[in-house]
Amino acid sequence: MRRVLGEDVRVTMNSAQMACDVAVIGGGPAGLAAAETACAAGARVAVFDAMPSLGRKLLMAGKSGLNLTHAEPYAGFAARYREAAPFLRPMLDAFPPEALRAWCDGLGIETFTGSSGRVFPVAMKASPLLRAWLARLAAAGVTFHPRHRFEGWDGEALRFSTLQGERLVEAGACVLAMGGASWPRLGSDGTWAALFATEALAPLNTEALAPLTPAALEPFAPSNAGIEIGWSVPFVERFAGEPVKAVRLRVGDQVLQGEFVITRRGAEGSAIYALGPAIRAQAAPELILDLAPDRSLEAVRTALERAPTRLSQSNRLRRALRLEGVKAGLLREAGPLPDTPAALAARIKALGLAIDGLAGIERAISTAGGLRLDQLDERLMLRARPGVFAAGEMLDWDAPTGGYLLTACLATGRWAGCWAGRWAGRWAAAYATS
Repeated sequence: MRRVLGEDVRVTMNSAQMACDVAVIGGGPAGLAAAETACAAGARVAVFDAMPSLGRKLLMAGKSGLNLTHAEPYAGFAARYREAAPFLRPMLDAFPPEALRAWCDGLGIETFTGSSGRVFPVAMKASPLLRAWLARLAAAGVTFHPRHRFEGWDGEALRFSTLQGERLVEAGACVLAMGGASWPRLGSDGTWAALFATEALAPLNTEALAPLTPAALEPFAPSNAGIEIGWSVPFVERFAGEPVKAVRLRVGDQVLQGEFVITRRGAEGSAIYALGPAIRAQAAPELILDLAPDRSLEAVRTALERAPTRLSQSNRLRRALRLEGVKAGLLREAGPLPDTPAALAARIKALGLAIDGLAGIERAISTAGGLRLDQLDERLMLRARPGVFAAGEMLDWDAPTGGYLLTACLATGRWAGCWAGRWAGRWAAAYATS
């Protein structure tokens, strides 16, 4: 027995070989959700993770309050997953936001809905939820095996590297839930993608099935990430860390209203994160800001014309439109302020800033890319390898912040775990009669 987050849970045996009904590889939200539903189906479940402890990225998310899900009407909620929405819809239907909140209640975790519609635990952190969840899984018979890095297959056995050497695990079914490629120091380093370039994930004794190859993957890309902009040194020194509120943002055809924060290398915040897909779709993306979204171009021009000409441009902006501080600074980042009210109004309503790119994937909240959805059947089982399922951020779907990411990780994990448990039932029956 070992204590994990203060609770006794069953942790790895030292033997070089073991067997279970369902092996779950990855101890994040998707993996633990898979373990829960597979166990509920009657399977003996073991969870393996390369890190020394489970749920590290979940705990990191808890530092900002742990946004669990969102309370918007369900049709709009499901549509947030864009191109992947039709594929994910059955899983979300089976575990919608209301079910997630009920699940939290079952763990003794009270939730509330914030003014933006986002749902959080009352404690505003992840550790109580993770502690209760691990304890419940352990009580149900799930075993946990940290410091087990998945290396592929050895015949039909799962192969892991451990501090004690190689370990082989026989399992009736397997759920892959190894995450994307953001925050690699927390465990989701994306190195599993290299397995698709080897024979490690080739089909088992079935010539009719095509082997998995690198083409089965979409390249990883940062999602819900900040952007990089080449600010001037004076602008950075004065405004880094300042929020820019009540603006309309546009990249390509995508338009939204919100706020963001100036960083030393660019900008970040929920409004910026939501523009990620549009930014990735363009070779030379440009961020267009409307600094006065509640006024028309004509109204802005008229207000500037009516301001006393004796005033400086800074005072005219402040008096006429209440534009000052960081917004005034942004206007000047595009060059000297125009002399005429019409030209200045045009800049205020459509300030263009060249985007150098998205911030590094290692600090992105999540990643786009991963295992292509057409590689999976409706059970989330790999078409090329029967009995192997996948869930969570390993899959090529993308979601905005606001609780959508965590909800889908849990929903896909539960779905894969349920089907893995059913599949393992076949294996257990065959194993008993062999």
